[in-house]
Amino acid sequence: MKHYFFSLNISYQAFLSHYSGAASQVLVVTEQGLRLQLPASRFRPFLSQIGVKGRFRLTTDHNNKFVKLEVLP
Repeated sequence: MKHYFFSLNISYQAFLSHYSGAASQVLVVTEQGLRLQLPASRFRPFLSQIGVKGRFRLTTDHNNKFVKLEVLP
């Protein structure tokens, strides 16, 4: 398993563009400086009235396939 850490701060209004289909991908830069492109739908469980905000950990398998995404305290 591989772990990638990154912070995200997307306002609710900006994230609504996902629902209209204008933004299907979210580009993040990890704390290690890697650029990762993730489907915006992976962030739906973390959407609140303020948007998507926090520090996240992305877990992938050894073939870089998505395993899970979680928000860290």
